[in-house]
Amino acid sequence: MTLQTVADRVGVSRMTVSNAFSRPDQLSAELRRRILAAADELGYVGPDPAARALARGTTGAVGVLMKDSVGAAFDDDVATGFFAAVAGELAPTGLALTLLPSNGSADLVPARDIAMDGALVYSCAGDSPALQWLIKRKLPLVFVEQPPVAGADSVVLDDQGGAGAAAEHLLGLGHRHLGLLTIAWSRPAGIMADPRLAGDGYVSTERVAGWLDVIEAAGARVTAVQTHTNSERDAYDGALLMLDRDDRPTGVLCFSDLMAWGVIHAAHDLGLRVPEDVSVVGFDDSPLASRIRPALTTIRQDAAAKGRAAASALTAAIERARTDEPHEPQQVRLPAELVVRLSTAPPPS
Repeated sequence: MTLQTVADRVGVSRMTVSNAFSRPDQLSAELRRRILAAADELGYVGPDPAARALARGTTGAVGVLMKDSVGAAFDDDVATGFFAAVAGELAPTGLALTLLPSNGSADLVPARDIAMDGALVYSCAGDSPALQWLIKRKLPLVFVEQPPVAGADSVVLDDQGGAGAAAEHLLGLGHRHLGLLTIAWSRPAGIMADPRLAGDGYVSTERVAGWLDVIEAAGARVTAVQTHTNSERDAYDGALLMLDRDDRPTGVLCFSDLMAWGVIHAAHDLGLRVPEDVSVVGFDDSPLASRIRPALTTIRQDAAAKGRAAASALTAAIERARTDEPHEPQQVRLPAELVVRLSTAPPPS
């Protein structure tokens, strides 16, 4: 079935049939209805998408590049909330969302090979080969939770400010020895001799800096542990390193709510009570934070607001690329807020 088949059935030109699919404003409602009805009857689904993209000068899709696999992203409540908000913001524009893994095969590299009008770069390593392909393609890019390349906009959370608020909360309760639990996927896991070297990647290092700026200013002690992944299992193992000892911290600041859940599990298995023996603070205020018992003190971020801001910045960048409009790079910085629940209390006397 082709455009001409439908045109012959209705008695119109090929261009008129094409307009019924691609430029409906050019036809009367009745004529478009007749054409679409004939196409449906004949089993014609419309012009080839690649040809339509070429004619329009747009693919109708935008990518989201992640540091992990696509499947792993859906294990993270914050990431799924972000993706949902991006998709919702893009829906009225007609743009589809394509999730891009950072890895690929020798024959297929999604960041290199998939047609798209622009991309969000979501918390990826700056030296990622996939990111380098997006840059080489000169696509409009918006960076989320990481430093942008020159000329690109970015959307970030106030990670340092939120981490600092968490540390201030425990210090205000009287804690003088704090544990830090963060992630460093590219380095060995374990206790860090120098807490300032804990973590890697933009978000992890920002949160470590926020915690330590406040803790060091107060003259409190620190035990820092890094793990390979943002997972309950790794957090459990990391928590054992800092809590299964006589000289243990009385409060633990965690990279995420999921890691805080691992710390609470480890504390219970060691016979420690939360918060009577050890206080625990998460980060993100994901749905898990309210389900944990005791309910988790954490730092709230609005993942939906982050997604909407990122999608809005990207659609604006795509439009500027079409018109060659000059632009000074902008950064949207979203607030982070302390939420006090039941997992924190003064240290044991």
